[in-house]
Amino acid sequence: MDKLLAVRTLLEVADAGGFSKAAQRLGVATSSVTRLMDSLEDSLGAALLTRTPRKVSLTDAGIAYVEQVSKVLDDLAEADESVFDSGAAPVGTLRISAPSTYSRLCLAPHLATFLAEHPRVFLDVVIADHFTDLALDRIDVAIRIGRADRDANLIVKKLADNPRHVVASHAYLARNGTPQTPQDLDAHECLRFAYGGGYRTRQVWTFRRDGDEQRVDVRGHLLSNNLDILLESVVSGRGIALLPEWQVAPDIRAGRVVRLFEQFDASPHSGDAVVYAAYLSNRRQSSKVRALVQFLETRLRASGEDRGS
Repeated sequence: MDKLLAVRTLLEVADAGGFSKAAQRLGVATSSVTRLMDSLEDSLGAALLTRTPRKVSLTDAGIAYVEQVSKVLDDLAEADESVFDSGAAPVGTLRISAPSTYSRLCLAPHLATFLAEHPRVFLDVVIADHFTDLALDRIDVAIRIGRADRDANLIVKKLADNPRHVVASHAYLARNGTPQTPQDLDAHECLRFAYGGGYRTRQVWTFRRDGDEQRVDVRGHLLSNNLDILLESVVSGRGIALLPEWQVAPDIRAGRVVRLFEQFDASPHSGDAVVYAAYLSNRRQSSKVRALVQFLETRLRASGEDRGS
């Protein structure tokens, strides 16, 4: 019995939910799949599959076995890829994760170009507004915003800066007056992003001008971990928000919102909080990972320069 073939066939049977469907996918006879599964179970001395007239499913032992062999197959695929990638074009499935709003506005517009340049790559995009576990979630590249991880198992690569601006709508300012200095925010409704899923009703915004730094304790009636909700609330006149340039630049240009405190740097520590790619150190030799990171670095930096001009 070819053990590797048997294991891969088991995964196909488990996914298909039956011998005949798995056989069709594999392009072999159903009897061949059945015999191979019988041989695998005999060699292990355990039942891996529950067989009924309608469906074939994994037993508890089968589930545990599949979890273990899946890791082995992943490691084998990485080993094969590291050798194959030494000079070959990127090929295979690339699983990436990124925050929802950033994915929609900044990532999605470039994916078609990347796929056109690398026709043998298949993208699996996972939208996640939390930091994914790259190993557990089988993520090849995570696009993140914030301070780069200090994890020895991760490689991080800065893709773009992340400047932020304080914005409000004309309607809100007409109704409540325009704050002239950051300290004036104390008298205004400030819409805040919930960093790390926080539940604080108060938050500090930091401003810098000519080397002088001001920290303003802001508050308001809306806290959200979704940037789209905050921007929509600003546009509708609900309050003032501190939002990333990549999100608000089109609305500023279109006149839907007004940028406040232009003489101040509203993100003085943005050098530590950037847009970056993170991937496991054992993926450093993957040509498709390198290709995506290099592509995004070029494209996202150029997009940022266009917004700032």
